Amino acid sequence: MTAPLSEALRDATATAHSEAERSAFVTDLVEGRACAAAFTALATQHLLIYRALEDVLHTHYAGHPLLAPVADRRLDRVPALRHDLEVLVGPDHEVRLADGRLPICVATSAYATTLRDRHTPEMVLANHYVRYLGDLSGGQIVARLVHRHYGVPTDGLTFYSFAGIDKPKVYKDGYRARLDQIPLTAVQREAVLEAAVQSFAANEAVFADLAAARTPLHSAAGVGG
Repeated sequence: MTAPLSEALRDATATAHSEAERSAFVTDLVEGRACAAAFTALATQHLLIYRALEDVLHTHYAGHPLLAPVADRRLDRVPALRHDLEVLVGPDHEVRLADGRLPICVATSAYATTLRDRHTPEMVLANHYVRYLGDLSGGQIVARLVHRHYGVPTDGLTFYSFAGIDKPKVYKDGYRARLDQIPLTAVQREAVLEAAVQSFAANEAVFADLAAARTPLHSAAGVGG
């Protein structure tokens, strides 16, 4: 008997998920060995990634049968990220992003470009699952640790708060149930699983770039630490 898609995704991505969580950048950030500017650098990468994902989702797949069951504007992170960067960097954060004063990692550019230029419904569904379920699962813990370790203001951590979703666990259970009801062929299902693993790999590459470029990227982010 074929496992539900949510279980298959969990099993297929278990190793990649663990590797991403154990990356040097993430462990340093949550264990207090980084700085406030490290978090700002991460938020900057997130803005490009989520902007690409949400632009593609809402432009091309809003009513698509593979995406409609899980697409929910309450999950959108771009408005929160823009707000956070305004708090952390200033009202000119978009200008600084455009002119390179807020640096973008090579891996981030590659990830965003893949989402924009090579998207398929299966890829978008996989990234939707990986990103939003991850944010709903561990976001509040990350926000608390970043606030505690580096004094990042709570008003600059709204990326990790989902307005209108009062009970994340209940929402996640419902999300998985809707995911399991999406009609997929065997080929589509395999494509979703493969794209989910690739999504974790892309995320891990972003973390690796942030760790490797820590000093220049975090200094340029302008929060200090």
